[in-house]
Amino acid sequence: MAKTKRELISDKIYYVIRIGILLSVVFLFIPGVNPARVCGLVNKNISLFTAGISYSTLTSEFGRALRKGWVDVASTYLLYGSSLAVCIGIAANAACGCMSLGNVKLKKLGNLIGVIGSIAGLGGMVGIYLAYGQIAQTVKPNKVEPMFPSSFWLIVVLFAVILAVTIAQCVMLHPVESEKKFGMETKYRLFLMLLPFLALVAVFSYLPLWGWRYAFFDYKVGDTLSMDNFVGLKWFKELIKNPATVRDIVNVLKNTLGMSGIGIATSWLPMVFAIFLCEMKNSKFRRFVQTFTTVPNFISWVLVYAIATCIFSTDGFLSSLLVNLGIWSEGQNMLMSGSHTWLKMWLWGTWKGIGWSAIIYIAAISGIDQQLYEAATMDGAGRFQKMWHITVPSLIPTFFVLLLMSIGNILSNGMDQYLVFKNSTNASSIMVLDLYVYELGIGKGIIPLTTVVSMLKSIVSVVLLFAANGISKVLRGESII
Repeated sequence: MAKTKRELISDKIYYVIRIGILLSVVFLFIPGVNPARVCGLVNKNISLFTAGISYSTLTSEFGRALRKGWVDVASTYLLYGSSLAVCIGIAANAACGCMSLGNVKLKKLGNLIGVIGSIAGLGGMVGIYLAYGQIAQTVKPNKVEPMFPSSFWLIVVLFAVILAVTIAQCVMLHPVESEKKFGMETKYRLFLMLLPFLALVAVFSYLPLWGWRYAFFDYKVGDTLSMDNFVGLKWFKELIKNPATVRDIVNVLKNTLGMSGIGIATSWLPMVFAIFLCEMKNSKFRRFVQTFTTVPNFISWVLVYAIATCIFSTDGFLSSLLVNLGIWSEGQNMLMSGSHTWLKMWLWGTWKGIGWSAIIYIAAISGIDQQLYEAATMDGAGRFQKMWHITVPSLIPTFFVLLLMSIGNILSNGMDQYLVFKNSTNASSIMVLDLYVYELGIGKGIIPLTTVVSMLKSIVSVVLLFAANGISKVLRGESII
């Protein structure tokens, strides 16, 4: 049914609401625009969301001021309650924005929620203003450092605009009698289901890219970024000019590419394991094997190293057994050895992850048409022939997708495994890029150089992913991007 002129105008006005809601949700998690920071005792690194859900975090620095009577405890409770009200208001407005994608009946309910949320948010902002006024009257302003939040009026304007527009929408929209139920088009429902995951990707994958700016400053922990410590491409040149750094990077890349290369060359093992696992006729034994091989994935590398110590240390099970059998004259610590480090790390990683990696292949095998096996049986094919001519070809697309992802992550070996197994004898051969970045940044505190290395790692990984995808498209006619 075609929309009326009033509905078309209403749809355009909704863009104002959605933009305002999006900005308010973003401001909810950015510490720099936290309107609850009304004095220097409020940590500058906490966001409005944190201030609204955690009273202890909001007032963590108020202890001495409260004991001395510089700040009234009622002011902190007012500040906390007001912050919570603003958070609730933003959440209600977000619900209003989502419901604006539905039919007229759903929009009417969303507008009502938006009005209530905006009123709650404005009430919370008034409470924050009153809390600021109470704290500003302290007898020790140099200790409490009262400050009026710079983002206060911006957020007030956002709430006021959303309130005005939602009220206008409530007046403009008239429920359609035929719409007895709340409804929304399928494409919008799917989008809203996907939205939380897009938000997570944005927060954990794209927002951290803002930290790349540290590569252009002579930054030390605790400093602030300003033009006084801006050094341009100094740390990028450091990778080439400093011979010691060049040697370290070359050695680290050799270890990283070597261990990742072994992993990629043996990436077919989970597929083979899944095929043979599914061929087991005894269901109880099959479930036992699958559980037994999947559980190690949930064991931390610290606990894995503890198990390795119990088995391979000087007083471990294996060493004691060989001494008692007379094969060795004295116990030996097999973990304190720098030989075959790459192979050892691959074996530990394979033992820990092969069962978990096989799950996706088991799911793919369950999706193969059983009529293919029945037809092959009628043609006289044996078990191995059916595995080779039906199961393996059906798993090849899944294998290549995972292979391309592995190539894209070739520089990302992880850090936990190598950190716990590192010792003085294998330090040079076990140092991978992630561990090097950790020790360079956390151990030595060279944050800018660490950032440069991480940037180059990300860029190389993206290039490798697109290159592998292009090769796959040329050779197989298929790609994942």
